[in-house]
Amino acid sequence: MRVIIFGCGRTGAALAKRLARLKHEVVVIERDPQMLGRLGQDHGCTIIVGNGLDDDILERAGIRSADCFIASTRGDNSNLMAAQIARARYSVPRICAKVNDPERAREYQKLGVFCITPNLLTAGMMKSWIVEEPFASIETYNVLEGGEL
Repeated sequence: MRVIIFGCGRTGAALAKRLARLKHEVVVIERDPQMLGRLGQDHGCTIIVGNGLDDDILERAGIRSADCFIASTRGDNSNLMAAQIARARYSVPRICAKVNDPERAREYQKLGVFCITPNLLTAGMMKSWIVEEPFASIETYNVLEGGEL
């Protein structure tokens, strides 16, 4: 599978290394070259320094043949915009954005972007661990309960 990951913070780097170990073709786009150190040595990924919102950078990353696009920068705006570009301009089949704001994530999910909201996942898993229940699916944790956090 050909996967493009925009953002090489903790999440993007961990995902890139795991997918590369499984022999997927991984391209990492990162604006800050210093962040690429998170990948370590011999990571097996293709690296592109640049902004994942730029068409030229996305084209260099091979977005037209990508099976999956992951937006995992620390900024919700960048992640949601990149996800929209991957969907609307390039018709990437699988798109996921890390979105910290649950309300925004809910709206973008309606537009077909799979959003992961880290604080909801963490809180849900912690609750399951505390009450000693089996861990649930991501969909169970990745929602607002009763409209509140």
